[in-house]
Amino acid sequence: MRAVVLMSGGLDSCVCAGMAHGMGYELHILFVKYGQKTEKKEEQCVKKLANYFKADLKILDLEFLKDIGGSSLTSDVEVTRDDTGIPSTYVPFRNSIFLSLATAWAETLNANAVFYGANSIDFSGYPDCRPDYFKAFQNLIEKGTKRGDIKLIVPLAEMSKSEIVKKGIELRLPLEHTWSCYFNTEKACGKCESCRLRLKGFEEAQYKDPIEYE
Repeated sequence: MRAVVLMSGGLDSCVCAGMAHGMGYELHILFVKYGQKTEKKEEQCVKKLANYFKADLKILDLEFLKDIGGSSLTSDVEVTRDDTGIPSTYVPFRNSIFLSLATAWAETLNANAVFYGANSIDFSGYPDCRPDYFKAFQNLIEKGTKRGDIKLIVPLAEMSKSEIVKKGIELRLPLEHTWSCYFNTEKACGKCESCRLRLKGFEEAQYKDPIEYE
């Protein structure tokens, strides 16, 4: 079995890849550069993780997402929440674009699945991390591909961040090679929402986070 795994270099995507590997899939990892502030650090982490999993790695450059703007991750937009409660770190329609690319590569590879490390429990409220979205994208895959049989698998969807940390420890994954901070590249800031969620997960799981913080 073959699977394309979307990977950001973060904790969730690492554990997602580990679970796919544990299910017996041959991994093909997709990393996308889009002008995010921690792009170089993320790429370093993804390369280390791809090497750990002995996986095929494809890196794509979508700088146009930075040109489109609208996100604190790609510009100097202040980190706030709008009237829907969604933070400005949301990159407009980013993950739908990424999943489309992953699906296209999966079709080319005759892969069975696309793995997406989204979480619907401890998350920032992004619209592309909700169960209805997963179902909608699965429907899109079925309607928009030749065979329609590629499965979108979201193994972390109903897991808390502490459960994700515990799963990573259980699978003996190199969590020291993951990066979650939105803004720093040397030592994680510990203040952004992604850092706070990660720290909360390690604290509740009663494990020490192996990366350094300011």
